[in-house]
Amino acid sequence: MCVLVFMGTNGETYFNTVSLVSCVQNFPKSRGPVVGILKGFAGLSGAILTQIYAIMHSPDSANLIFMIAVGPALVAIGVMFLIRPVAGHRQVRPSDGMSFTSVYGVCLLLAAYLMGVMLVEDLVTLSPTVIAIFTAVMFVILLTPFLIPVTLTFSSETTTYAEQEALLPPSEKQEPARTEPDGNEVIFSEVEDEKSEGEDLLPASERQKRIAQLQAKLLQAAAEGAVRVKRRKGPRRGEDFTLGQALIKADFWLIFSSHLLGSGTGLTVIDNLGQMSQSLGYDNTHIFVSLISIWNFLGRVGGGYLSEIVVRDFAYPRPIAMTIAQFLMIFGHVFIGMGWPGAMYIGTLITGLGYGAHWAIVPATASELFGLKKFGALYNFITLSTPVGSLIFSGLIASSIYDSEAEKQAHNHISQLQSSSSFWFTRLYADGPHKCEGAICFFLTCMVMAGFCAIAGMLSLILVYRTRGVYYNLYGKSRTSTLS
Repeated sequence: MCVLVFMGTNGETYFNTVSLVSCVQNFPKSRGPVVGILKGFAGLSGAILTQIYAIMHSPDSANLIFMIAVGPALVAIGVMFLIRPVAGHRQVRPSDGMSFTSVYGVCLLLAAYLMGVMLVEDLVTLSPTVIAIFTAVMFVILLTPFLIPVTLTFSSETTTYAEQEALLPPSEKQEPARTEPDGNEVIFSEVEDEKSEGEDLLPASERQKRIAQLQAKLLQAAAEGAVRVKRRKGPRRGEDFTLGQALIKADFWLIFSSHLLGSGTGLTVIDNLGQMSQSLGYDNTHIFVSLISIWNFLGRVGGGYLSEIVVRDFAYPRPIAMTIAQFLMIFGHVFIGMGWPGAMYIGTLITGLGYGAHWAIVPATASELFGLKKFGALYNFITLSTPVGSLIFSGLIASSIYDSEAEKQAHNHISQLQSSSSFWFTRLYADGPHKCEGAICFFLTCMVMAGFCAIAGMLSLILVYRTRGVYYNLYGKSRTSTLS
């Protein structure tokens, strides 16, 4: 079983990475929507497969395992031969905005439909025919986005872009690459990466003239020994990094640490959702698992959409959206920890949205700061932060505090039983599993996680401050030209 889980988990990671890298490279100017939609459907896939399994109306888990093992593999093998770069590859087309908006609408419709179907199937006993109809409608909604590429394939816009791309020189068909400096280029330090906004607004000819003058003065001063020459090593932020080059950058570790603290606390809530709801007196714990799956999906889709607005309309660093998500998660942890009436509904809503937003914002941010050439290695290294965070918060903090509080309550119950019950009944209760009841079970854990979410938000704010110039270079100039 361990071998099968290992193979399945790594296979899912492989396909996840391949789809992300392929789509981000096809749509480099729409990274937020692309990542949000892909990660959103990945989060919703469990609910989709559960609804498909419902039409089997059989409690046999072997059928479920067989369906999960064979079904997705056959679909992946069947469509992999059809996937290829579309006409207008790497170009921004007028229809892109409407296309992504349409897919967003389908995502929201599918999430709302699945939530309604799950609630109806949980509250009412339905016939197999009705369940089959519900599943058929789900397939219709799920296949609706295929109309977008089919429509664009036969549209005049795609033909125009294909003709324009065929006329481009070979050097311009590829994504414009940033020129690498030669070995004799002299710069002050890495601070040269962050030029002022006023300098970036100058005409290109004037800006190049000033750079040439500055380099001439630096060469003369270096020859006279008045300044120490420092040659730039490695790419600048926004260019293509290898994993080794990214590992020595502070911005990369800010992303990793912030993601570790933010997504780690969110995953801890998901892992312990059953015990949390039971300790607060909820009987139907599975409803919160279904709800947080929907909120996780909406967080992924919404995180990609909102972060794209931040960078497109305001040319502001994308990590500011991650800061907002992490500060929102503070309130989610506090609600669950306090155990107020309805706290689990509000807590799972906020925590699910914040946790899901991480998976749309972080990959897009990493691709913008460290390039797309080695994006697969960079993305998979950053994803290691989630299991590490879960190990720390769930395996060490949450479980230890829960066991401690459960043991205290067990000792209190044993003391009461010893005064009113027989010795053998008391011994039987003492040897049984201990369960914790009340808000005290996860109060301290949630407060600790809220504190670490605040730290994650501060790390994201530092990243925002450090990358202002990078995002202005990426999006500010195009925005200025569009406005003019």
